[in-house]
Amino acid sequence: MKLKPSLKQKKRYVLFEIQAAKAFSLNEVAEAVEASLLHFLGEFGLAKASPLLVKEKWSDKKQRFVLKVNHKHVDELKAAVILSKKIKNTPVLIRSIVTSGTLKKISSHL
Repeated sequence: MKLKPSLKQKKRYVLFEIQAAKAFSLNEVAEAVEASLLHFLGEFGLAKASPLLVKEKWSDKKQRFVLKVNHKHVDELKAAVILSKKIKNTPVLIRSIVTSGTLKKISSHL
């Protein structure tokens, strides 16, 4: 049974960039992001925001990644990810580049 469009969860895509002395793999970034989201939002907030790392949009050269999130929790997601200061004991600076409702618009910034 298909859901009606009015019952589907609205989503946003947020593009982040990592600035650090070394490059990281997708798995290292995914672990760090998941840990920072869990620490900042807690289990209940994490369930409500329902974030998802879009693995197809990982840019290894530019160290950019995309997170899909519920449209009501975009600001909380940005705060949680930006507050992450280390990945594998390496100091990092993570900043959000752009937020969009479609992956096509995000792809132009990768």
